[in-house]
Amino acid sequence: MLTGLPLEEVRRRNMEEMVGGAKVKRDIISHGEYQGVHRTRQVDVAKKLFGAMGIARDDKPMRQDWVLRGFRQFDAPVSLVLTYDRALDPGAVCHFDLGALCYGIVLAAWDRGLGSVINGQGIMRSDIVREVAKIPEDEVIMTCVAMGYPDDDFAANAVRSDREHNQEFVRYVGFAD
Repeated sequence: MLTGLPLEEVRRRNMEEMVGGAKVKRDIISHGEYQGVHRTRQVDVAKKLFGAMGIARDDKPMRQDWVLRGFRQFDAPVSLVLTYDRALDPGAVCHFDLGALCYGIVLAAWDRGLGSVINGQGIMRSDIVREVAKIPEDEVIMTCVAMGYPDDDFAANAVRSDREHNQEFVRYVGFAD
């Protein structure tokens, strides 16, 4: 768990590296750029967010600032860095287990009035996070959770992404019509 000056150092260095054109350096394997329907969904939610924030399509500085918010871990006062034991790689089962833990943490936080954002951008430079947080090499950094009290007046917090209807991706087998 990071806060205070160590979290500020991670934010600063993460932003400097990413803005400077450094390559992503995650501990876990991640997909490349979104394609197809996934890219469409990404663009659609970005349009909603930029619209809510009043950021015009041609306003590159404000759009860049929005991207940097993720690298800054949404300016939250706390970042939980979730790791698993490297001996468990390849880690499909431990990824699932840690994801379930992450989800439980987020739900418990929201239940207690804390805002939480699962944030892959915060660990795009896992080497920086590892160094500052003193995470040993035998632990794999999987994700982080930005946590703090939500600002209900922040326009982007009211944005909801579109969701597919269950009929689009759930197969009901053996149920009566």
